[in-house]
Amino acid sequence: MLISTANDLPGYEITEVLGEVFGLTVRSRHIGAQMGAGLKSLVGGELRGMTKNLVESRQEVIQRMVEEAQAKGADAIVAFRFDTSEMGGTWTEICAYGTAVKTKPAAAA
Repeated sequence: MLISTANDLPGYEITEVLGEVFGLTVRSRHIGAQMGAGLKSLVGGELRGMTKNLVESRQEVIQRMVEEAQAKGADAIVAFRFDTSEMGGTWTEICAYGTAVKTKPAAAA
């Protein structure tokens, strides 16, 4: 599956737009992680546990978005983006979204 943040794919022609696709997850942080992150924020530095969680969450939502695009018959996703928001103070929603399309190699000029 080709995934691009651009609205087109160099070397390919978009032959059909299949619509929006999404991948979503909502994650909660356990109290120990929150306390550890709070203490770490006092002295500064990377919150490695939180970083690992975010990386895993992004991979998960990309996979869910790709599965939705494949179910629509797409071979590429354009205009790909991430969005995150905090919910209830301890939950984080992570969303990957884009436009599912069908493509073919562009004719040589």
